[in-house]
Amino acid sequence: MIPLMKGFLQNKLTIEEDEIDRLDKLLAKRFSSYSRTYFQYLIDCEAVLLNGEVIKKRCRPSPGDQIEVTFLPVEEIDLTPEPIPLDILYEDDHLICINKPPGMVVHPAPGHPKGTFVHALLHHCQGTPLPGKEYRPGIVHRLDKETSGILIGAKSVAAHQKLIEQFKGREIEKEYLAITIGHPQATTIHAPIGRHPVRRKEMTILETGKEATTVITPLARGEHFSLISARLITGRTHQIRVHMKYNNTPILGDSVYGSQKINEKYQIPRQLLHAAKIKLAHPVTHQILNLSAPIPEDMEKVSEDFFLQPLLK
Repeated sequence: MIPLMKGFLQNKLTIEEDEIDRLDKLLAKRFSSYSRTYFQYLIDCEAVLLNGEVIKKRCRPSPGDQIEVTFLPVEEIDLTPEPIPLDILYEDDHLICINKPPGMVVHPAPGHPKGTFVHALLHHCQGTPLPGKEYRPGIVHRLDKETSGILIGAKSVAAHQKLIEQFKGREIEKEYLAITIGHPQATTIHAPIGRHPVRRKEMTILETGKEATTVITPLARGEHFSLISARLITGRTHQIRVHMKYNNTPILGDSVYGSQKINEKYQIPRQLLHAAKIKLAHPVTHQILNLSAPIPEDMEKVSEDFFLQPLLK
């Protein structure tokens, strides 16, 4: 169990010459009142930064590196399986692909100890031990809580390892649908993304950020809004949301990177972003899988209410 904490603290430290070790071990030595498991959890939650960047727990910092730790307020996480319905698009002995509804959290995190995709997956796969991290069994990629669409889970060790390699190697093709404020043109956005220097939970465009590329294709248009396709070439955190803000055509309903005034005016409660298509080679059989998830009802309703008309190709 993760310990119960009240409030949260931030701590910055510099790595000394005699501290060459895995980051989770190093932090457990520095902060002896917390367990190594707790720091692994913080790293998984992206609450530990190395020189301003998210890292993995097996990372070994160098002398002089700057570490920033946010001690998260967390509830005890109980991975008891929960009978949460799943909209299954594809399933076999190695993987499961679902159409995630908006509002579902992918894995347990501070503020979301229950009711996640992980809890649903554990119930669906009862009797089958799922591979992966302790609090993220079966997880190979993520969607934001309010983003709907295709989510893939691994059910075997072989599939888990290969899927992670495929995502990392950009071998999986991903296409999203989004409703934007304004009218984006057909374009390819090349703009590096990094952690916001002040608002640490947010991402932003930074010259020192990681390479990020999104291909934008407009599909339909109304007076104020557009329906677009966004194809990911890279897979940075919040990439489409950040790139559409950078393009001055933010996603409608986005409370972080969009327009709160317009969201409230039109009563849009969530970012209208949907993972519509994924193409990949099956991690074990190598069969090509072309998966698609229908546009959700709220996005379809907005399209109808604001008369988004298909563009001629």
